[in-house]
This record gives sequence, C-alpha cells and structure tokens, in this order.
Amino acid sequence: MKKNVLVLGLMLGMYMGVMAQGGGNTFRINGQLKNLQATHVYLIYINDNKQILDSATVTNGAYVLTGEVAEGGPATLLDVSPMGGRPAPRDIARIFLGPESFSVTHVDSFSNAVVTGSTANTDYQEITAAEKPYEKREMAMMPAYQAARQAKDEATTKSIEAQAKVIDKAVEDSVYAPFVHNHPQSPLAIYVLQSYAKNDPDAPALRSLFDGLSPAVKGSTGGKAFAEKLAIATKTSVGATAMNFTQNDTAGKPVTLSAFRGKYVLVDFWASWCGPCRMENPNVVSAYAKYHPKGFDILSVSLDRAGDKDKWLKAIYADRLAWTHVSDLQFWQNAVAVQYGVGSIPQNFLIDPQGKIVAKGLRGEDLEKKLDEIFIKQN
Repeated sequence: MKKNVLVLGLMLGMYMGVMAQGGGNTFRINGQLKNLQATHVYLIYINDNKQILDSATVTNGAYVLTGEVAEGGPATLLDVSPMGGRPAPRDIARIFLGPESFSVTHVDSFSNAVVTGSTANTDYQEITAAEKPYEKREMAMMPAYQAARQAKDEATTKSIEAQAKVIDKAVEDSVYAPFVHNHPQSPLAIYVLQSYAKNDPDAPALRSLFDGLSPAVKGSTGGKAFAEKLAIATKTSVGATAMNFTQNDTAGKPVTLSAFRGKYVLVDFWASWCGPCRMENPNVVSAYAKYHPKGFDILSVSLDRAGDKDKWLKAIYADRLAWTHVSDLQFWQNAVAVQYGVGSIPQNFLIDPQGKIVAKGLRGEDLEKKLDEIFIKQN
C-alpha cells in the first residue's frame, strides 16, 4: 500500500533523477500567500541522497527559498513545521524542485498552489492530477488494510494488497507510459519512467519507452543512471540466464548460486526488519515443504544491516526457514541485491535447472501455483 503523500514524495525523490534545466544547480522559489496567514514556510527535498529541511520567513504575504539541488525531484512545501507532527493535507503543497527559478502562489489554502515559470512543474501538475483518482482509491482502502494488519487477518490483507497492485498497474499503463511516450523532451520523463519501472515491468517495454526519449534526456545524469538500471532489468528478465554470485552463509562459508544447478531454486531477497517479508515467509515455507523433496530449493539473500547478524539469525529460526541463507549485512547495498537491481523487498527470482530465470516476484499463492505448474508437467 502507498504511504501518505508527504512520505511518498520524499521516497520517490531519493532515487529519481531527472535532466537538470538551466545553468548551475541553484533554485529559487518566489512564494506568495493570498487570503492566508503564516509566519514561516518549510521546504523538504532531497539533494545528493540527503534529506534537507529549509525554511523561510513570510513577510507581507511573501517568501523566498533558495538553495542547491544537483538533480530534480519531488519536494514538499508546508506552512506548518513538519517537526510538530503529521501536517494536514491543506498544509502541504507538492512541487517539482529543479535548478531553476519559479513562482508559487497559494490561494485560500496552502495546498491550493499554482506554479508558474517552470516547465517541469507544469508537467508535474499534469502527472499528479492524473494520479489523483487512483490515489484516492488506494487511500480509501487504507483504514481496512491497517485494521486487517492489526488483526493479523492475512486473507484480507492479501486481498487488499492485490487490489492495490491492480490499481498500481492501471496507473502505470494509463498515466506513466502515455506521459513518457507523449513527452519525450520533458524534464520529468526520467522521473515518470522510474515510477513506471518500480513494479518490474518487462524490460522490452521499458526499453521501448526509454529509446523514444530525446538525446538530451537520455544523456542527462538521471538518463544515464536509468540506462544502467535498464541494463540490469534486461539481465534479470524472464528468459535470461541468472547472474552467478557468491556470498557467505550464516557460518561465514561462501555459497555460490551455480552450485544449485540441476534443480529449481528460488533466490529470495528479504530481511529480518521487513514486515511484508516476514508475512510472506509462511507461504515460502509451505512451498519449500511441498516441493523440496521433488528438487526445489531456496537460496535466501538477506538485506539486514551491519551489526544485526543476531537479528537475521533469530528471524531465520523464528520463521523456520530451513534452507540456505547468505548475506554481507550491507543493508540496501548488499552486493547481490545491487547486482540484481533489487529496490524493494520481498523480491524473488525462480531459476530452472539450466540456470534460466523462469519467473520473478512470486508472492502469496503465485509461488505454489508456479511450482505446481512446473512439477505437474514433469510427472
């Protein structure tokens, strides 16, 4: 399920780069408040993967915010301090912050913001407006989802997650893909393409959209980074040969993926701190118990943090994960996770006896269904 608007914008900004506009890295926001009272305005944004909180004093209904930003990304303006608790929707204005000067006018409520003088923000407003109907549908499901999680109602939780996945797919197909196709020169093209790519669509679909972008967008810092991401997506697509790797197990002994050749093996990315992973583990345990005697195995790669080996081992024992586990305890920089382009967990890749990837992202009943299909055909 999606996070609240403020947190979602910040999360997206942490890894989405776009083409810089204008000279240098300086931004300037000229703000104007109409029919509003505020003493300060706050700005939250990401620069060089660091979250920055800035503020400006409101004088005669106006404020100015300036700073440096290497690449563009979503940012949040607030007329109340974010340190005092979760702001109300009326106190939040979402903008796209890049190295340029532009104006923001807030009328009647701070969230009612109109941005002028910025092509990037014109495109961003188009995207956010198109997203809103889908976002409302997901937010409407949030109370039931939270209640189900609290009650440990796994069936309802999975049902709502499945509904959210359908909505996410609709956003990708109806909002993101058409925007990239129709705005090949937009400073937001890479940002939107990253949003489209977050749920692992087919590499050929990504390649088609990326190839249609202008040379300037593809040659930008964000464009080059996305090209690298696309290369990994191609290497981890269904039908590709799984990249070999070696990482130490819980006893510090090296384990190599190629040692599993000759059987079906699930490379499963998880972590002890990951709630959805822990909720998914019973499904993986069930699949292992049913198909391990038939030649199915699992190699789990943990994204636990340095110094948390005890938590990793405790989770393995508590969840009864009776198969091989490896990790370098480097959190999101786990070498295998980086090699496979894993940006969210749980994630997995099902590899056949010849080393080919035959499926990925199998969760819930999908894993057993795929294994049923494979092993029934063999009998």
